[in-house]
Amino acid sequence: QVQLVESGGGVLQAGGSLRLSCAASGTIFSINVMAWYRQALGKQREWVARITNVGFTNYKDSVKGRFTISRDNAKNMVYLQMNNLKPEDTAVYYCHLAQEGREYWGQGTQVTVSS
Repeated sequence: QVQLVESGGGVLQAGGSLRLSCAASGTIFSINVMAWYRQALGKQREWVARITNVGFTNYKDSVKGRFTISRDNAKNMVYLQMNNLKPEDTAVYYCHLAQEGREYWGQGTQVTVSS
């Protein structure tokens, strides 16, 4: 089994920065894709960024240039550095792992950005 635990969320003003972390434990295969999703209140969950095991990255257009996803394969960690945060970034942020045809989710961490 796989467990994902997020941390690093918080409350801050627009323009600030946060770094989210996700610790993966259990059976983690060397080939996988890790990602961050978010879900704002009353909205559907949306993809934010992904990173492959070899470091290829993709971003949602609205976060390009502000967010950076990275990972430490030795520690089974994935990070999301969020800069210049905006009120519309307010959401619960979820860590996601895809491997061997299966998907796993963390429980989420709240990020609240005030104007």
